[in-house]
Amino acid sequence: MRFCMFGAGAIGSYLGGELSLAGADVTLISRGLHHESMKKNGVRLRLGNNEKISFPQCFNDPNDAGIQDYVFITLKAHTSASVADSLLPLLGPKTTVVTAQNGVPWWYFYNLEGPWKNYQLKSVDPQKKQWEIIKPSRVIGSVIYPAAEIISPGIVGIQPHISQNRLPIGELDGNKSERVSKLSETLIKSGFKAPIRKDIRSDIWVKLWGNIAFNPISALTGQTLENIASDLGTQDIVRKMMLEAQIIAEKLGVRFNIDVDTRIAGAKAVGHHRTSMLQDLILGRPIEIDALLGAINEIGDLLEIHTPVIDTVYSLLKNRVKNSSTFQKMKP
Repeated sequence: MRFCMFGAGAIGSYLGGELSLAGADVTLISRGLHHESMKKNGVRLRLGNNEKISFPQCFNDPNDAGIQDYVFITLKAHTSASVADSLLPLLGPKTTVVTAQNGVPWWYFYNLEGPWKNYQLKSVDPQKKQWEIIKPSRVIGSVIYPAAEIISPGIVGIQPHISQNRLPIGELDGNKSERVSKLSETLIKSGFKAPIRKDIRSDIWVKLWGNIAFNPISALTGQTLENIASDLGTQDIVRKMMLEAQIIAEKLGVRFNIDVDTRIAGAKAVGHHRTSMLQDLILGRPIEIDALLGAINEIGDLLEIHTPVIDTVYSLLKNRVKNSSTFQKMKP
C-alpha cells in the first residue's frame, strides 16, 4: 500500500516518518527548506533525547508522486480548500483520503441524519471545492492527538504527553470497512493507537472541544496550554467557550464521554506546549480561525444557538491577526 502525506509539516512528517520506519511505502509532499532537508537528510524525529531517522520519498509536485492508496491531508485546515485540485494526481478510483486536521471538517454533515444532512460548511469550504474534488465518500475521519513542531528544517520535535500516539480513525457512516481496517492495522504496526471508531464525529468533537478554546486563547495571550489552564481568568473563559460549544455538539447528536473539567485537565497535562495556532502566529503564517471559531459560529447560526463568548473571542482573534507584528517579533 502507498501512503502519502499531503502538506508534510510537523504532523505530516511525524506520521510519514513513523509509517516509513515500520516499512510502509511513504511519500511526503512538502515544500521549502523543510522539504529540501528531508529530501537530502531524511526525516529526523526527536522525542526528548531520542532521535530516529527515516527516508520516505519527498516531492514538491504531486504529479511526481503518482496515485496513492491513502492520502493524509495534513495541511492546516484554512489552506485545504485553495489547493484541493492539487490532490488530483494522487487520487485513483480506490484512493482513500484521511483528513488529519484541526477544526470542524468540511465533510461534517455528509449523510448525517437530521435536518442539516449534506449541509456544506461555507466557513471551511467556501467554493465547495473539497466536497466536489475530493468527495466525502473517499474520506476516513481521524483525530490527531500528537503535538509536534518543526525545530529546524528536517527535524521534528515530538511533545511527550499521555495522548502522544493516539490516532483514532473511522468511516463517516460508522462501518468497519476493509479500507479502514487495513489503515488501522498499518498505523498500529507503526506505533500508533489507532482504534476504529463507530462515531468518529464524537471523537473529533472531544479534541475540537479543547481546540476551540485553547488555540484562540493561546494566540491572544502567547501562553502555553499549562499556563492557560492554570490561570483562573483564562481557565474561566476556556470553560465558558467549551460549554457553549457543547450545547451545539449535543444538538448534533454528539456524545461526550468526559466532562469539561476533565478535558481542561487533559490540556493542562500536555504541559508547556505552544498550540499550532500560536506557533503560526509567531511565524507570521495564516491561522486556522475559520475551521475552529468560524465553523462553530456558522453552525451556531444554523442551529439558532447563541455563542456570545465564542463570538467575542472570534472577533478579538480576527483583530489580533490584523495586528500581529508584535507576535512575529516573539522568539520561538
